[in-house]
Amino acid sequence: MTKPRRTKAESLASTAHPVGRHPSSWRSGYWLVLTLLTVSYLMCAAQTSPDPSAVVLLVQLATVAATLWVARVNAGVRQVGWVVLAVTGTAAGIVQLAALEGRVLDIVLSSASMLAYLGAPIAIIAHQGRKVLVDGQTLLASIAAYVMVGMFFTFVYNLIGLTTATPLFENANDDSLTSQLFFSFTTLTTTGYGNLVPSGSAVQSVAIAEAIAGQLFLVIAVARVVSGWQPQRR
Repeated sequence: MTKPRRTKAESLASTAHPVGRHPSSWRSGYWLVLTLLTVSYLMCAAQTSPDPSAVVLLVQLATVAATLWVARVNAGVRQVGWVVLAVTGTAAGIVQLAALEGRVLDIVLSSASMLAYLGAPIAIIAHQGRKVLVDGQTLLASIAAYVMVGMFFTFVYNLIGLTTATPLFENANDDSLTSQLFFSFTTLTTTGYGNLVPSGSAVQSVAIAEAIAGQLFLVIAVARVVSGWQPQRR
């Protein structure tokens, strides 16, 4: 008897995930990324001033470096990224050790954090987009990318606050990195408690963009997980 011919999707699935070698979400490396993200989030949440910290930037750079490794970015791109991260991290370490201060320095640190959280979720999305099947690793990667998007917009608000004379919120006393972080994630999830109200057109426009990005991300991520979920084979 001749064996039934397999479809193209079945052939790709068997090649990507052989029986008995299904990748474990515990060993995927995204746990490390999520752990570093949590540390970075807590450090930002504890900061009551709008000025970014060089120590926080070092943790963020470590998060991006781990993301480039876990997401299996192209070797050439990964090496270039690690060189840039190493140079930036060295500069941040010098700033911290020398106790340097200044508005220009704050803008540079904020811009570096913003760019770091822009590149990392792109690498994660590209990595997961190459997969045929969806598993626990995909779920962890989606959570990591979602949190990074919220952190990215946090530093967009931070950079706007550092480069403009107008306070970010109607109550100028709320203009701190802690408030910016809280506002970013309540906007991303469209929770909107209403205790923080953006005061300028630039901040309002960014908030609208973040709300739209958050909803699109959730719709696409949920659809991807539901449509392609494959439980781990024993």
